[in-house]
Amino acid sequence: MGLVSRANNAINVNDNTVNGRTADIALTTHGSDFYFAICAAMAVAGFAFIGLALRKERQNRLFHYITAAVVFVASIAYFTMGSNLGFTPIRVEYVRSDPVVAGMYRSIFYVRYIDWFITTPLLLLDLLLTAGMPWPTLLWVIIVDEIMVVTGLVGALVQSSYKWGYFTFGCFALVYIVYMLVWEARLHARAYGKDVERAFLMTGSLTTLLWILYPVAWGVAEGGNVISSDSEAVFYGVLDFLAKPCFGALLLWGHKGIDPARLGLAIKDYSGDATIHEKRRPDGPVTTANNGHTNGHTNGHSNETAAV
Repeated sequence: MGLVSRANNAINVNDNTVNGRTADIALTTHGSDFYFAICAAMAVAGFAFIGLALRKERQNRLFHYITAAVVFVASIAYFTMGSNLGFTPIRVEYVRSDPVVAGMYRSIFYVRYIDWFITTPLLLLDLLLTAGMPWPTLLWVIIVDEIMVVTGLVGALVQSSYKWGYFTFGCFALVYIVYMLVWEARLHARAYGKDVERAFLMTGSLTTLLWILYPVAWGVAEGGNVISSDSEAVFYGVLDFLAKPCFGALLLWGHKGIDPARLGLAIKDYSGDATIHEKRRPDGPVTTANNGHTNGHTNGHSNETAAV
């Protein structure tokens, strides 16, 4: 870590001042090193998921692509935070005497919430598609999730005790999402067979446990100013590592023997669907392979003409 720290000049290049305001509770080189390590782990996981996708037929790569997208987006976010970018200094509500959090302004990484705004719906998409949930329910749960992320961001940026009101809204949204995962989606997955139920239970249980810990991290970091920015990096970083690369690996392992068509995800590969291939008749006009209706209509018209 010492060699990495000496090579990491991000804190010196990108200081803690934004728009004339300086964060005195901010990231150090140790926290930056950790963010870069998680960035690398996310990227490696993304390439691994893409590599596994290439071993599948194109119509069976949906879950591989979703999980790869999650970790690639997270990798960019962690690169940004490791570079000490994507933050703004916000005046803390609770001024602490502990030296590690002593100060008036704390770095709030809004880029973390941009990451979550994109990746948490994808994670829910992975889970709810695994459970075979209907699209209206899936879209509604994703909207509730976006409310949770946005209220968390607004609460983190508010320089007032009213930030805890937004925190409460976000927690209510989380309670609903947890209910959907541990009850309705779980029962729905059971109807598709033991293997589907097992895949959902493994990933759904992991997600539920980890997501419950995120409000705790928010409360001791952005909300309560209890832990340092470096400790915040470790807290959120470990949660994200478990919730994204580890979740993705577990999900793809669980889907190893499951045909997506069983879950209502029957997707035709254009290279194997004869109905959309075009063929050329000897006399020149281009027709589709599935042209029985057209030919029938034409022949019928010709017969009528002949009869006349």
